[in-house]
Amino acid sequence: MTDPIPTSPSGTDLLPVLLRIAAALERSAPPARPAPDFAAADAFVWQPEGRLQPVPRVNRVEMGLLRGIDRMRDILFDNTERFARGLPANNALLWGARGMGKSSLVKAVHAEINARDVARDLERPLKLVEIHREDIEGLPALMGWLRPDPHRFVVFCDDLSFDAEDTSYKSLKAALDGGIEGRPDNVIFYATSNRRHLLPRDMMENERSTAINPGEAVEEKVSLSDRFGLWLGFHKCSQDEYLAMIDAYVARYGLTMEPERLRAEALEWSTTRGARSGRTAFQYIQDLAGRLGRRLD
Repeated sequence: MTDPIPTSPSGTDLLPVLLRIAAALERSAPPARPAPDFAAADAFVWQPEGRLQPVPRVNRVEMGLLRGIDRMRDILFDNTERFARGLPANNALLWGARGMGKSSLVKAVHAEINARDVARDLERPLKLVEIHREDIEGLPALMGWLRPDPHRFVVFCDDLSFDAEDTSYKSLKAALDGGIEGRPDNVIFYATSNRRHLLPRDMMENERSTAINPGEAVEEKVSLSDRFGLWLGFHKCSQDEYLAMIDAYVARYGLTMEPERLRAEALEWSTTRGARSGRTAFQYIQDLAGRLGRRLD
């Protein structure tokens, strides 16, 4: 027995009307988003509209050129290599002085792992996925894309921090450790920040002064950093370490200058900028290469 054709109280056949409404709803619905093609590249950027943009060429520095951070380099490399091989590993927070190679180290370690993995004939390359700070609320959706894929992913957020009125840190907490599903086994999260606890001090003090239970309020904020099993601190480099960076870049790019003049110029460059760091060293090298008419290929 077939279902009766719906009619209006006046007896008019409603089926054609309902079919037109259904067709209009189908046309207005957004098309299904295609699954990401992870074979397109080894690195991707998460876009606000919820797609992964392949990055054919990553802007990175060779790991051998990162000086003055040997201990942090070795720890992060070992942690990442264990993860790439399917062994237990920790989320990592790289915090501290600006310009000391935090984000450069993440990208360099990713490249080094894949270079060595290719030599060892491992099954799949490690993928790097960058998510911007302002898109962190999309992290749970990103995890949903990555969870069923057979690759292993380092999800990376550069310069991660939160302001007083920002509540998106809760999305990060849930994606890293909380929730029913938790962090996928094939995903690890690396972040860089100038702050060890990711939240400004005045934000914590405000929570302490206004909350019914100040201790619990502050504990909720600080617990975000606890989601990172590795805390790697980066501190300002010494003069010798800064000059070692300069020498490494000069050797790498084949730049020539009388050593005493090179030293004097490099120190003056850092003095005028009020900082000695890997970033400052590379900025001087860019200036030097330009004056010498050399490309940094």
